[in-house]
Parts: sequence; C-alpha cells; structure tokens
Amino acid sequence: MEHLEVLYEDNHIIVVKKQPNIPSQADKTEDIDMLTMIKSYLKEKYNKPGNVYLGLVHRLDRPVGGVMVFAKTSKAASRLSDQVREKVFKKKYLAVVDGTFENKVGTLEDYLYKDERNNMSKVVNKEKKNAKLAKLDYEVLAYNEVKNLSLVKVNLHTGRHHQIRVQLANVGHSIFGDQKYGTRGKGKQIALWAYELTIQHPVSKEEMTFKCFPESVGTWCILKELELNKI
Repeated sequence: MEHLEVLYEDNHIIVVKKQPNIPSQADKTEDIDMLTMIKSYLKEKYNKPGNVYLGLVHRLDRPVGGVMVFAKTSKAASRLSDQVREKVFKKKYLAVVDGTFENKVGTLEDYLYKDERNNMSKVVNKEKKNAKLAKLDYEVLAYNEVKNLSLVKVNLHTGRHHQIRVQLANVGHSIFGDQKYGTRGKGKQIALWAYELTIQHPVSKEEMTFKCFPESVGTWCILKELELNKI
C-alpha cells in the first residue's frame, strides 16, 4: 500500500497529502484510492473492529496531487459539505503552464459545459443549456525562459469540472502534461497541484489553513526558484 502522509488529525477531521494518480475514491480501475487508504490507516491506528466511517467531502482529479480533508464523523461531513456549498471552503492550486503571460495577475471568467460522454468540459456561450459560470484568479509566480513555462498560483471561486485545466487552455496556457487539454508534455505527469486548503473546523469553528507542495523535481523544478513559505 502507498505511504499515507497525514498533515493534521483530530477526532473530527483528517487532512492528508494526496499523491498524483491515486483516485479520491474507488473507481472502475479498482486501484487503491484515498478513501480506502485512510480507512485502513484509521482501522489499524485505533484498532477499530468492523467498518470505519470516513466522509468524502471533496475530490481531486486522479492525476492531481495535493491537500485533502476527510471527515471522521457524519456531523463533520455534513458541516464541511455545507462549507463547500457556501464557498467557505477555499482551495488554491499551483500549475506549470505553457508560455508567458501578458498580465502577471488576472481573472478568468467563462461558461463551461461538461460533455458527460467524453468526460471533458469546454468553454461555451453562456446561453448554451447547462452551461455553468466558472471563475478563477491567477498570479504568475515564476517564468522559465529556456523552457517557456510559467508557474501560476490559482484561486478558485467556483468548482467546475476540470475548471483550471479548461480555462487556462482556453487562453493559450495549457497545463504541462495535461493529457486531455494540453499541448505540451504528452505522456508526462500533469503539473497541477492543490497546495492550500482553508476550512472552518466543523466543531470549533476555527479557520484552519493547510499547505503541502510537490517535490521540486521534473516539471516542478521551477519551484526551486521560490521560497515556498511565501506562496
């Protein structure tokens, strides 16, 4: 079994670092998934008989790594799910993308349509049936002139299907290694990482922020130029 890296744990929640290519929950591949891994960890750590309760509150796409929170009680799961709906729950991402930006800081606002059959989303006219508003802010943190790649920080305002991948590709800055929407890095690991998560604790109501970063190797070598504690 994959090693589980726990960032925080109490009686109500557990926050972990999801490695790329592990599903958030079981899928048709039957590969090991985060929900199963954490349940096994809790069962072993606390010597629990029978089934262990663990609530899946949010997901990360399978190829994407980063910070995730899971609920250890149904009450915590319900309250965290409410936070997702009410946008109290905040996620920030890092992405290595193609090209250089004219504006170092900006906002992208589009309408997205999800093609269920192909499991892809695309930017469409807002009049299209089932189109949903997608909004994000970005900030360019670094640029590698030799490779013509930019490192951007992304703050999501909405949580649409493949949102970051689609919106950045739509303005000519597809994510390196994106097999569905990308132009570069075919066969490579997608350079998208959920590095920061802010929640309100489901019981104490305290605002809590958790961070984790990818290893500064491969495409992520661009991180070496930065002091990560300043991101």
